Amino acid sequence: MAANLLTIEGLRAGVAGKEILKGLNLTINEGEVHVLLGPNGSGKSTLMNLIMGHPKYTRLAGKMSFDGEDLTALPTFERARRGIFLSFQTPEEIPGITVENMLRTAKQAITGQKVKILAFKKQLAAAMAKLSMDESYAERYMNVGFSGGEKKRNEILQLLLLEPKLALLDETDSGLDVDAVQIVSRGVSAFHNETNACLIITHNARILSELKVDCVHVLMDGQIIEEGGAELIDEINRHGFTHLLDGAANK
Repeated sequence: MAANLLTIEGLRAGVAGKEILKGLNLTINEGEVHVLLGPNGSGKSTLMNLIMGHPKYTRLAGKMSFDGEDLTALPTFERARRGIFLSFQTPEEIPGITVENMLRTAKQAITGQKVKILAFKKQLAAAMAKLSMDESYAERYMNVGFSGGEKKRNEILQLLLLEPKLALLDETDSGLDVDAVQIVSRGVSAFHNETNACLIITHNARILSELKVDCVHVLMDGQIIEEGGAELIDEINRHGFTHLLDGAANK
């Protein structure tokens, strides 16, 4: 039986005094891929940021645990050390720090061990090849001058090198052309195995093409109103979210 990674119970949370999540429950086990769908403003990114510990968002009630440990008191960097990774919708540019140096430093911070430079360079080159990234990008400042697609590939590069237990992918596929989405999808597939898990927000099912989806959750108005398998994605693509909300109201 797969071990539990993330458990959320009765989560109520908000930002700037406005409640956004209104009693959310979610369980993710090792080896699973979960997809979070919902219209804009439903609370999807709020949930991701709360799991990661963004100080802007306030937990009002409920519990969150990761790998058997209470998350609520842990700062963001401690959650990252324990194996939680968040890929941003709009990755930040960091002048003065190269991609290679940032990744090597992050790897050392997570593992607590000195990273051997030659071995790391070999691992980095292999990961960049999987994402069709030119190796010269390793010497460029983090995301500075990168196109939108290059920034998103760089996010997946971090995922492959840092090897977290739980990957939170917040619309990593947004703004990408078909070819770039396929490359990102292959990168996520290369990361995923039976000991880690993914929680993916997407409006484009193409990023899921290389993955086996275990559960789809539909979030509306701060609550999960429907859950199912991958077939739920097709249903929403055909009919939209409104009919699900109508169905929930009639239950």
